[in-house]
Amino acid sequence: MSIWVLGATGRVGRAVTRQLLDRSDTVVLVGRESERLREMAETTGLRVVIADTADRIAAAIERERPAVVINTIGDYAKSATTIARACLRGGGHYLDQAADLTAVTRLLDLHDEAAAAGSTLVTGAGFGVLATEAVVVALCEGRPAPAGVRVDALASVAVEDGLLGTALAASIIDVLVTGGRRYRDGRLVRSRLGGSAQRLLLPDGEQVTSSEAPSAELLAAQRASGAPDVILTTAMMPASPAVRAVLPVAERLLALEPLRRLMIRRLAATRVKAAPRPRAHSWGHAVVTWPDGTSREGWLRIGEAMDFTAAVSAEIAARLVRGEGKPGAHTPAAAFGPDLATAAGGELLS
Repeated sequence: MSIWVLGATGRVGRAVTRQLLDRSDTVVLVGRESERLREMAETTGLRVVIADTADRIAAAIERERPAVVINTIGDYAKSATTIARACLRGGGHYLDQAADLTAVTRLLDLHDEAAAAGSTLVTGAGFGVLATEAVVVALCEGRPAPAGVRVDALASVAVEDGLLGTALAASIIDVLVTGGRRYRDGRLVRSRLGGSAQRLLLPDGEQVTSSEAPSAELLAAQRASGAPDVILTTAMMPASPAVRAVLPVAERLLALEPLRRLMIRRLAATRVKAAPRPRAHSWGHAVVTWPDGTSREGWLRIGEAMDFTAAVSAEIAARLVRGEGKPGAHTPAAAFGPDLATAAGGELLS
């Protein structure tokens, strides 16, 4: 049974492929025609499928019916449902690393279709969702729904030399377009993008600043806990008060679709220099509070966040190949429990 890696030449795609090969899985590389893809195929000896749009990828999936498709190409709000539905029609499974609210919500909306087809769809299969979701699930296990949850996604990412790339560029721009969000009284409402800034002391003694962003960790935490009030902060938001002050202006401007597309293209073409990760560990953090005032706090300690994302995707793919998936559309811990995070190299602390 084959596992297809879409966007195989990207950073996450390459890392996922390496991990799958270490497990002796049958891997097929999928991407647009490029020198990098040809070199990767020659180096690994793997078969290649050339497809450069979501529709062409979907057509190839329906023809060949891979067991599992790992989507790392980014811009998931536009591509994920097309590719996931092709997996359903072929009787296979699907996972992606989406971390924005729009993309994750759209994929989860396919739950009934996936359940009827006997397929498993997993979205947010990486640091962005699982690092905090796993902590919330562990803290809430066996307890009634809490009154409130705060989650903090504190990634530490090493930068590779090269172009920023479309996947990351689209994620950055879409955070600005969506603006701040939080759950209040069970409803997703607007909040200030970059608000609720805090300086957190980490269990290893380091410190990091985080602030609000509209990432899919918010949705996963609410679904996992059932809490009416949920807030998310992330260390990926700018720490400077001056920068955070202009974020609402950027939000309004980038809501114009032609400008959004232009900025994604320009940002994707930005060349960045290699840099080590800023902190020794990445962390998922949650504080859960119940109506009687009691609260529990937990942490998930991880290494480099992108490496963890690749490990999560490879672990999910392996479980799906073994037939361990739960039909329907899910976030990672909802599909496999918090032990998925530890199986991918994380350590839960309480």
